[in-house]
Amino acid sequence: MVKTKTNTEDYLRMYRQMVRIRTFEDNANQLYLSAKMPGLTHMYSGEEAVAVGICEALKVTDKITSTHRGHGHCVAKGAEFKEMFCELLGKEEGYCRGKGGSMHIADQSNGNLGANAIVGGSMGIATGSAFTAKLLGKDDVTVCFFGDGATAQGLMYEVMNMAALWKLPVIYACENNGYSEYTKTEEIAAGSITARAEAFGIEAHQVDGQDVLAVNELTQDLVARARKGEGPFFMELMTYRYHGHHVGDINREYYRSKAEEQDWKENRDPIIKFRSWLVEQGIATEDEIEAMNAEIKKDAEEAVAYAEAAPYPNETEVDMHVFTDVKHALA
Repeated sequence: MVKTKTNTEDYLRMYRQMVRIRTFEDNANQLYLSAKMPGLTHMYSGEEAVAVGICEALKVTDKITSTHRGHGHCVAKGAEFKEMFCELLGKEEGYCRGKGGSMHIADQSNGNLGANAIVGGSMGIATGSAFTAKLLGKDDVTVCFFGDGATAQGLMYEVMNMAALWKLPVIYACENNGYSEYTKTEEIAAGSITARAEAFGIEAHQVDGQDVLAVNELTQDLVARARKGEGPFFMELMTYRYHGHHVGDINREYYRSKAEEQDWKENRDPIIKFRSWLVEQGIATEDEIEAMNAEIKKDAEEAVAYAEAAPYPNETEVDMHVFTDVKHALA
C-alpha cells in the first residue's frame, strides 16, 4: 500500500469510514429482506475504498454527485446513520424528508448534490457544479461518481467536451466494478475506458479501487491541481460489488460465478487489506480495531431502531419542495 498521509488519525478515520459504509449496507440489506424498506436499493459493499479514498481528499464545500449505488458516497462525504436510515424508510427526519429514498438521497450540507437513478444522469449536474465554482471564483472541486455502464451514455461525451474546453474543476470517477447490471463490462465497452477521456485531451488515470491509500493519493494530487485550474481529470477505479445489481438480484450464477465472488472477498477486500496494513504499521492493534467495529455496529443498530420508530411526513407535504405549483397545475 502507498503511504499518503502522516497523521495516524487520518488512517483510522479512513478505516472507520469504510467500516461504516459496509455496516450501513448490511443493515439496509436486512431492512429490505425483512420487508421494512419500500422499493429497491443497490449495495455498495466491496467498493468502500473508492468512496472513502476520494472523499477523504475533499473539503466539506467540495461537491460530489452520486449514482443509484450511492450509499457509500453519502456516508463517505459525511452523512449520519440516523438521517440516512430515516430517508430509506421514508421518514420525516430523512435527508430529503423521506421523499428521495435510496436512489435519490442527497446531503447538501456536506456537498453531496444527490444520488441519481438515471445511469450517468448526474454528469451534467457535476459539470454544472464545476462551472459554477469557476464562474464564482471559488476553489471548490466537484467529483462525479458513475459506473462503467454509464460510459455508454452520450451525456458523458458532451460534458467532458465542455469541461475540457473550459478547464473546469471536475473529476470524473468511473467505478468499474466489472459489470453493467448483469453484463460483463468487456461485453459492453469496446476499447479502453480511459482513452475515452483522453480523446478530449483530459488526463486520465487507472487505479486499484480496492486500495484506499492508492485512491486517496491520486485524488489528493488531482484535487490540488484542479483547484489551480488544471482540470478536468478522469479516474477509472477498478473495484467489485459483492452483492447483485440490486438487493433482489440473488441468483447471479448465470452471469458470474460464486468462485469469482469468493476470490474478491477473500483476497481483495478493501477493509481486510487496510486493516492488516494498520496493524502491520503499528497504527492500531487488533483489539482496538475490534472495539471500533463494535462501536460502529452498535451505532448502526441504534440508528435503525430510531428510524423505524420515527414519524412519516405529514400528508400536507405532498406538494412541498416540488418545482411546479401543484394546486395551480391542477386548476
